[in-house]
Amino acid sequence: MLNIALFGTPGAGKGTQSELLMKKHNLVYIATGDILRKEIADGSELGLAAKSIIEAGGLVSDEIIVQIIEKKIITNPDAAGFLFDGFPRTLVQAYILEGLLLKMHTSLTCLLSLEVSHEESMRRLLNRAKTSGRSDDTEAVIKNRLKEYDEKTAPVAGFYKENGLYFSIPGEGSIEEINSKLEDVVEQELRKVLFNVVLLGYPGAGRGTQARNLAKKYNLVYVSTGEMLKDEISRGTALGKKVETVYADGGLVSDEVVIKLIENKIKRNPESNGFIFKGFPRTLVQAYILDGLLRRINSSVSFALDIQCNTLELIKRLDSRGKTESRRSYDRETTTIVRRLELHEKICLPVVDYYRKQGRMTEIEGQGNPEEVWSRIEGPSEIAWRKAR
Repeated sequence: MLNIALFGTPGAGKGTQSELLMKKHNLVYIATGDILRKEIADGSELGLAAKSIIEAGGLVSDEIIVQIIEKKIITNPDAAGFLFDGFPRTLVQAYILEGLLLKMHTSLTCLLSLEVSHEESMRRLLNRAKTSGRSDDTEAVIKNRLKEYDEKTAPVAGFYKENGLYFSIPGEGSIEEINSKLEDVVEQELRKVLFNVVLLGYPGAGRGTQARNLAKKYNLVYVSTGEMLKDEISRGTALGKKVETVYADGGLVSDEVVIKLIENKIKRNPESNGFIFKGFPRTLVQAYILDGLLRRINSSVSFALDIQCNTLELIKRLDSRGKTESRRSYDRETTTIVRRLELHEKICLPVVDYYRKQGRMTEIEGQGNPEEVWSRIEGPSEIAWRKAR
């Protein structure tokens, strides 16, 4: 998801550049002033509260601001991203925005600051006053607005500079020249956005095959807890011997073991386009763990895919696999296979529901050969890829 905060002194040209950025990237525009005016015009509860404060000569509180922004975000669940014009204005609001985006399992991509001298801002606004009829476009008011901007936004700039998200863009020149500089930064930051996929489904649903297809198409790092654990078993490590015993009983390996393996895999691939997780998360607890692991690299799950097959087909596939060199320890007997499937249903289905509630889940019919299943996956994965980037 592309989330941009656009900064600049009054008269820096934020409105013009906002329109161009929104049009190209299909972003939802969020300007607190515009939203407040709409809430007031609609006579909503928030609008009435804000109106009474404004009429009394006060400033609308952050409590009201955060509610109107959250409302705007929530009512646009399918947005490719958001463009925040003039928000956050204070350090407190910067933390508010962090929290709001975190709640949406996303974060700010970049803060773009249009740098225009105070003299140029004054010239532009006084020229605008000749046609706009705005009462606040007087020299005295403009000077006060510029002074307030300097005082309040300096801490905000520092906050995002520390996080490597602040980009200063010269705001003088043609509209096309300025927009080109903004787009250069946006494209640069988009290349850093990871595409992280969680592939779910019962054992035997064909997750491994489809995970490799996705990894190849989007140049993702394939993270298979099963294969990493299998490697430990084949090398005869102490961990591998413990895992083999658990597998023989159709059980699941402890979270502590799996977390360490995944964490090391992520650390070894700092330049990747993203990761595709197969076999993790298996439980709701692990879903939260994965959120935490990805948050440490300023990322999140982009897309969750559940490959669905009927139980009889799963048993047939696992039984057939049990007669090959690719067999798992739980493939060798029908009773163990059934136990494994029952355990999956009991523990793993809440994970599907977890991502479904977030609007990240796509369910795919897993019947048929691998090519047929892949043909069903390609479309939804491409949509998720574009939305993430």
